[in-house]
Amino acid sequence: MRGAKSAKWVAIATVVVLGATACGGGGDTGGSGKNDGIVSMEIGEPQNGLIPSNTYETEGGQVISALFAGLTKLNAENKVVDDLAASIDTKDSKVWTIKLKPGYTFHNGEKVTAQSFVDAWNYGANQENKQQTNALFNHIQGWTDLNPGEGKKPTTDKMSGLKAVDESTLQVTLTGPFSAFRAQLSFTAFSPLPKAFFQDPKAFGEKPIGNGPFEMDGSVKHNESISLKKYDKFPDASKIEVKGINFKIYSNQDTAYKDLVAGNLDLDITVPNSGLPTYKKDLPGRTIDEADSGVGYIGFPLKYNKSFQNKDLRKAISMSIDRKAIADKIFLGSRMPADDFINPIIDGYRQGACGEACTLNPAKAKELYKTSGGLPGNALELGYNADGDHKAWITAVANQIQQNLGIKVTVKPFEQFQTILNDLDAKKYGGAFRMAWNMDYPDAENYLRPIFSTDAIANGSNYAGYSNPAFDKLLVEGDQAPVPADAIKKYQAADDILLNEMPYIPVYFYKMNGGFSDKIKSVKVAGHNVLWDTVKLS
Repeated sequence: MRGAKSAKWVAIATVVVLGATACGGGGDTGGSGKNDGIVSMEIGEPQNGLIPSNTYETEGGQVISALFAGLTKLNAENKVVDDLAASIDTKDSKVWTIKLKPGYTFHNGEKVTAQSFVDAWNYGANQENKQQTNALFNHIQGWTDLNPGEGKKPTTDKMSGLKAVDESTLQVTLTGPFSAFRAQLSFTAFSPLPKAFFQDPKAFGEKPIGNGPFEMDGSVKHNESISLKKYDKFPDASKIEVKGINFKIYSNQDTAYKDLVAGNLDLDITVPNSGLPTYKKDLPGRTIDEADSGVGYIGFPLKYNKSFQNKDLRKAISMSIDRKAIADKIFLGSRMPADDFINPIIDGYRQGACGEACTLNPAKAKELYKTSGGLPGNALELGYNADGDHKAWITAVANQIQQNLGIKVTVKPFEQFQTILNDLDAKKYGGAFRMAWNMDYPDAENYLRPIFSTDAIANGSNYAGYSNPAFDKLLVEGDQAPVPADAIKKYQAADDILLNEMPYIPVYFYKMNGGFSDKIKSVKVAGHNVLWDTVKLS
């Protein structure tokens, strides 16, 4: 999932348990003077309306994960477990039969059925609907029929591989074996949708009707807040202590952090750079410092800016970056230098896989830059979203590149993350750009296909416009491998292609640094999605 502030371009990562061993500071959260069960949490402005299949970034994803419940989910032990699914069976990893648990309804009272999933997935997979997560459905038989390509229209609106056998039985036929399918189902894009959605999708995005433990309490207040209340008809709702969530929308992380320390905010899972030196003292016993699934990059719009086409040019830029200095001096150890496209917490990561391409070497970088032909005017622009506390590290990277390559490097701030995403989508921005990815589900494939496959150019998050048939072929071979070990080998071979061609430059691996008020006793976080059923109040 593409990352707004701390990662995600997500739903699954290391599960972190935050427990308050000491309480100091904080005060009341929002002026109530007592624990009313309403928890306030920092997010940024979501890119799009709150529709599961059109939400592929952290800000909207945080809200979606509270509003919707899928077939599988991540539990407190970082394992994918059944959620609405009573069972998920397959003999060949190609044909899957899924039985639903009874008792689940949408927030308008409509029963959740197998057809609720079929209709939602068909909508998400149809190129005419321009959904951000379209490419995630491409394993399902019939996806290509809904995605004939630019300038062509689908002749059907249904994937042949989806079938509601009865109200509680869903059969899914894939194009080939894909052992990670059960894990993939834990991502929010695979949530069900009520009939009301299809009557007016745009209006739905402003006040969505989900099937999860929380429901909307009014419409979205853009650039202000999104309020949710507990859905009492959700199974096991009585076990959820939180009565409501107030997602407070911030455009500046420093402001959010100050509110957290002052007791005017209850939960912030992204401490800004300015808070890193003191946050453990500011929030005694109420902090988080753990590995995360995110990868931070510098990306290039290869498809529509030919200046970046030469891979040696991209390697030159990469080798002019001092990753260790960025991790240690800018982020004070809250990041780790990246040496692969696959994150270390994932099976398939290889320490040092990037080799010299991710190692500071100014002399070699200058040589590669010269032989590549360089950039027009020897000038480079780096774009970043200003609402995500990226100015310091982007400026540092710009200075490193400028000094080590001897070229002019400028930075371009975009007010919000959604702005730079939209400009990249519309091909309005042609400079290099800051990007990040947090996994949707725990598999090496998820760090490759959604960002770099050819299919993901039109129907995913391939903002580089990168396309390599050999890379695509290895992904398919990995999908169809009979055992996970064989799949990993294929995905690593695909990873090697990226490491050689560098369509993006891996800069750092994320760590999760956050905190909470004394209103909260403990909370568990999966990636950047709070597991609200685990939140214990003081």
